[in-house]
Amino acid sequence: MTATIDSPSAERSTDLLTGVLLGDNFRREHRFWQRMISTEPFRRPDRCTPDQRLLLAYERLRILNDCLDSGARLAADPRALAALHEWLGPVDPALTTVAGIHYNLFLGSLLDHEGDSRLDLSDFLRLRSIGTFLCTEVAHGNDAAAVETTAAYDRERDGFVLHTPHAGAQKFMPNTSPAGGPKTGLVAARLLVDGADHGVFLFLVPLTDAVRALPGVRVRRLPARMGSPVDHCLTSFDQVFVGRDALLGGDHGRIGDDGEFSSAVGNRRRRLLTSIGRVTSGKISMSACAVGSARATLAVAVRYGSHRYISGPRGSRQVPVIAHRSHHGPLARAMATVFAMSLLHRRALNRWEGREDGSGSGREEAERLVAVAKGWISWQARSVIVECRERCGAQALLENNGMTELITGVEGVITAEGDNLAIHAKAAAEMLYATEPAAYDAPFGGEPGDLTDPGFLGRLLAVLEQIWFGRARERLGRAPHGDPLERWNIASGPALRGVEAHAHRQAAEAYADAVAGLSEGPARERLIELQRLFALDRIARNSGDLLAAGYLTANQVNGMPDVLEELITAVAAHLPALADSFALPQELLADWPIAGADYVDAYDDPAAAWQSDGDRATAPGERREP
Repeated sequence: MTATIDSPSAERSTDLLTGVLLGDNFRREHRFWQRMISTEPFRRPDRCTPDQRLLLAYERLRILNDCLDSGARLAADPRALAALHEWLGPVDPALTTVAGIHYNLFLGSLLDHEGDSRLDLSDFLRLRSIGTFLCTEVAHGNDAAAVETTAAYDRERDGFVLHTPHAGAQKFMPNTSPAGGPKTGLVAARLLVDGADHGVFLFLVPLTDAVRALPGVRVRRLPARMGSPVDHCLTSFDQVFVGRDALLGGDHGRIGDDGEFSSAVGNRRRRLLTSIGRVTSGKISMSACAVGSARATLAVAVRYGSHRYISGPRGSRQVPVIAHRSHHGPLARAMATVFAMSLLHRRALNRWEGREDGSGSGREEAERLVAVAKGWISWQARSVIVECRERCGAQALLENNGMTELITGVEGVITAEGDNLAIHAKAAAEMLYATEPAAYDAPFGGEPGDLTDPGFLGRLLAVLEQIWFGRARERLGRAPHGDPLERWNIASGPALRGVEAHAHRQAAEAYADAVAGLSEGPARERLIELQRLFALDRIARNSGDLLAAGYLTANQVNGMPDVLEELITAVAAHLPALADSFALPQELLADWPIAGADYVDAYDDPAAAWQSDGDRATAPGERREP
């Protein structure tokens, strides 16, 4: 159950798998962030209160900004934004949150609307003012089109008056306190011109100076959120005036010099989606954050399991806990899932970058894949992180070992940039109504295939997607007309299962593409083992459906547990080397004591952050008086 990398061929294999996980250009895209989190300013701090950790996050944001050649270039590059989240997520979730908001949602939105803007961005590029994003309200979350904050055009002053009409319209959870320095927000508000509602647009609004909220702006801290200590607030406006150039306009809507509203987009919902288009990039970043956190947690669990020794059977010599199937089996499954998460994330990112195909359908399909990937990846990350925490026992419940913060952090990812269930429900409805029913009468044109064939396993995953959407359509056909909500409720269960199956198929195809890109050798063999374990694990959970539809035989279903056991054995034998392919900096791992073989000694370190002042003053070996 141990593996060492002590030969050029083994090192080459690890590098190849790192390329599979991080992409062909991983050194160019990821090396900057790997090096950054290895430096002292980003190492795990001494014992801090939540407020101190919040200020540290903003201090680190300024250090990060000073290291960039251009904040605007980062904001304009979805790959760089994803890499930021992938590496900073496991290190400092609070920093990752405020950096993602500033560079993607705030600065990115300004850049996306730059053609219609005369704004000076220097304050935001130099962090003289930190950007934040105010979209959701107390009474409006995923239904952003229904936000009730208003921005009424004032013809005499040639600007807009922002107002919060009631408590439910307060902006919910933006980081709008003066902590970290002055804040400026992009506020989603209904544009009113002479009483006519033209839909929701973004408005650039100064919010605070370094000490307090500006006149007309009310900011109140919300109760502490579990996990990272971000300054989430309630924010409201009382007749706050901003100039006409505060509107982030464009072809989707603008106020001309004559004070008249014009738009090339007649649908108010599409105007909103154009205004908040950066939410899609945010979904990609959330996927990256989840992937990075899951990889880090799994790497720690594999390391800990290899140097945590327990008594062997019947008093025999001690063995590492990872030698037990009950321990390495879940970690092997987690490894196959983490590779799938990484590959699906890159697939969605690539599709989003190449989304324009001239027909408009390319963008819609890419955006849907991004949404499906974000939901599935972050849910899988939670499962992986919780599994790894359990495999590390009570040690992993201690804050200094890094896992508890990632457990709570991934919960925020699941809700951020669109709640997972809501975005999967939207994808389910789109796929349900847009896709033609599939025929099942000729399964693969012949007899069921071989469970050792990854191609056959991939086709089974595609069939499962068809089966679940087929069931959803059947239910829809039986539903009474005249009540759209009831019709959707009847079909939503299997349709959501269809979205999950769609994610599995996309991940399996990404696995197949990655395998095809590797030459024969150990790296390819390892990847095929992971590919098969991932696919077969999902197929086993749906084997009854595939058996009933004629895609599997009874013998195959009965033999599936044995095949899975063989695959677990194969993957488990290489877990340490597979974890090394994550390319986590040694400095990062050193900040989590249970990642090292000397974790027992770490608890007696008199200079450790968790020691009391009295304990720190006691030299090793000295007896303290009661």
